[in-house]
Amino acid sequence: MLAAFEGWNDAGSAATEALTHLHQAWDAEQIDELDPEEYHDFQVNRPVIAVDEDGVRRISWPSTSVAVARGPRTGRQVVLVHGIEPSMRWRRYCNELLDIAAGLGVRTVVTVGALLADVPHTRPIPVNATSEDAVVRAALGLEASTYEGPTGIVGVLQHEAAARGMQSLSLWAAVPHYVAHPPSPKASLAILHRIEQLLGESIPLGELPDDAAAWQAGVDELAGEDSEIGDYVRQLEQAKDTAELPEASGEAIAQEFERYLRRRDTGNGG
Repeated sequence: MLAAFEGWNDAGSAATEALTHLHQAWDAEQIDELDPEEYHDFQVNRPVIAVDEDGVRRISWPSTSVAVARGPRTGRQVVLVHGIEPSMRWRRYCNELLDIAAGLGVRTVVTVGALLADVPHTRPIPVNATSEDAVVRAALGLEASTYEGPTGIVGVLQHEAAARGMQSLSLWAAVPHYVAHPPSPKASLAILHRIEQLLGESIPLGELPDDAAAWQAGVDELAGEDSEIGDYVRQLEQAKDTAELPEASGEAIAQEFERYLRRRDTGNGG
């Protein structure tokens, strides 16, 4: 199960946009929806009224949807959860989602989030993967999270999944804080690449790479027009380049080649 939630855990809407893209790319089918009356303060997340295609005015309520897709390469069932961070009854909310997951045979829960960070938009977006499960860490080469402090619904859901004996891990994309306004297609793209690695699947990317390139070009233009932002970006670039290995490491090249092969095989019906 892959789960992402709008709100505090979703800087630049990067996580929820990644799951929305995956839902469309894999033609997922919605199978369930949580009753928003139980979990949302409608003065915080207000319903929206609009006119539909038939000219009828309808109200759309804040919701959490559960959909099912099939990985095109392995045929593995993937459950997609897309919601808004609830205002209340978080434990009941997580239990309801995990009950649905258990009924669908889910054994692994992956929460997906995005946070604002001091990273430059000109470099690859970091996507950190952590797990509370020692077996998962050993199998995937992950680390335990060292974060301590306030948590969001993704942290609670991951913890509750682990308490049930499910395998659980969390993905976090770092969105440049000086361009926090959504969308953030470069971060969504980085999340999808990480999901490809975890699942061993190919995800059709459509126009997302072009959107990411256009986003970066737009921020480049902004940095070029504002000397303070430009200087700050250069400081972040220098700090990142000093602290990390070059992007074109052997591991990075191998991962990119594996993604290319999966897409080629899927495109040829392999």
